[in-house]
Amino acid sequence: MEIFLPDKYYKNIYEINYQKLKENGIKCLLFDLDNTLVPPHVDKPNKKIRDLFDNLKELGFKVIIMSNSGKKRLTPFKDELIIDCSASSFKPLKKKFLKILKEYKLDISETAIIGDQLLTDILGGNRAGITTILVNPISKKDIIYTKLNRKLEKFIEKRLLKKELFNRGKYYD
Repeated sequence: MEIFLPDKYYKNIYEINYQKLKENGIKCLLFDLDNTLVPPHVDKPNKKIRDLFDNLKELGFKVIIMSNSGKKRLTPFKDELIIDCSASSFKPLKKKFLKILKEYKLDISETAIIGDQLLTDILGGNRAGITTILVNPISKKDIIYTKLNRKLEKFIEKRLLKKELFNRGKYYD
């Protein structure tokens, strides 16, 4: 069950202590897209996301959107935010995580994934050995396969709660 446990848990992407991540040696931030940055039906970033990403780049982070969505979905975000993207990542498989590490010459200790799902973002990041950061989904709307994942997540969360390892809504850094 610990494979589903995030290293850090925040309410949303704006609450994350990015300065502390930088001080701990994180150089690259991998962001999930749907329900982490924007709801699934939103097709471009808003000003608040643009400002956050500009700030992260100024802090020296390499910022990449890593999504199971296709290239067409990611292109408007890539173009507007002027960042790299990894489309069709097949999270929780670790192949794309390892490809990103190799391509950007990063160590696992220098990379973090930020996402809203235990079954894709956190499991994939933990399997790859990188820092995992869970945030709450920003919308109740999900695409069909994510709805199925959410049901399984609730089961996993109950098991983690019984072991006193994770409690949804109890944030930690």
